[in-house]
Amino acid sequence: MPNIIEPKLIAGNSNMPLATSIARRMSMHRGMNVGLVDARVERFNDGEIFVEVFENVRGEDMFVIQSTSNPANDNLMELLIMTDALRRSSASRITAVIPYFGYARQDRRTKARTPISAKLVANMLVEAGVERVLTMDLHAAQIQGFFDIPVDNLYASPIFALDIKEKFKDRLDEIMVVSPDVGGVARARELAKRINAPLSIVDKRREKPGEVAEMTVIGDVKDKICVIVDDMCDTAGTLCKAAELLLDFGAKEVHAYISHGVLSGPAVERITNSVMENLVITDSIAATEPVANCQKIRVLPTAPMFAQAILNIWNGTSVSSLFEQGTLEPIYEGFFRG
Repeated sequence: MPNIIEPKLIAGNSNMPLATSIARRMSMHRGMNVGLVDARVERFNDGEIFVEVFENVRGEDMFVIQSTSNPANDNLMELLIMTDALRRSSASRITAVIPYFGYARQDRRTKARTPISAKLVANMLVEAGVERVLTMDLHAAQIQGFFDIPVDNLYASPIFALDIKEKFKDRLDEIMVVSPDVGGVARARELAKRINAPLSIVDKRREKPGEVAEMTVIGDVKDKICVIVDDMCDTAGTLCKAAELLLDFGAKEVHAYISHGVLSGPAVERITNSVMENLVITDSIAATEPVANCQKIRVLPTAPMFAQAILNIWNGTSVSSLFEQGTLEPIYEGFFRG
């Protein structure tokens, strides 16, 4: 087997702008051009997916960049078929770079006769030939245990911390980090520690899935700039209700930082009409036209972090070092000036 010379990137159709940005950032880091492997990912008339790789990948360290976002099933199948094509082309190692890991909400059985779809997806990825997974802000951290291969789970909170320190640099003492539910307290606490801010919780009780019956605030948010932090925002109903509740409890302003902007259905309209000042998301999911045109939504780049993580995996150095502010700041130099 020939020695691995350099990492090679290949991308599906789910988030081509992010894949291109990652390749560009890797080129900057390495001082030499890193492009996406020339390939085509197309569909037959009946919807079947066809993949053809035009470059030699024998013995190469391959990184397949593909978010399994909407349409989740199509994008997941693209990822599986690309992986199979690379495995059958004798790639040395295949790493699935999945900025947004779909089906992560189905990580346990909450009632009888329901699936654990996240485990099924993990099995399919391994069976297809994936030998390592790089993702960001899994909905449930225990999903890493569904794999018998290494999983590197990056976090958006260091990027959010950099942005908050820049945008609120004169008012950091007024910031209150808010978890929108009890299950997200660990994530909110992590961000609060990074910016040295207090923590509050919005406690909600559901009568049935998708409907919130009652909400209350744990903690004093009076005259605070509240920053709601969560891993994903789908229809934005709960997020907008939480923002209204915080203002009712005396908050001065409400902002939201969400790792994955799923933003389906009426989400953009709700955010536009909400009392929130703005919603900050990452580019882990390609922005639709309504999202890109919404004045209240701002997108932070993840390409610098993913590019460095890929390089660290390739050369065998620490990926967890990217959790540290001191490591991330130089990578994001130019984006946040502090």
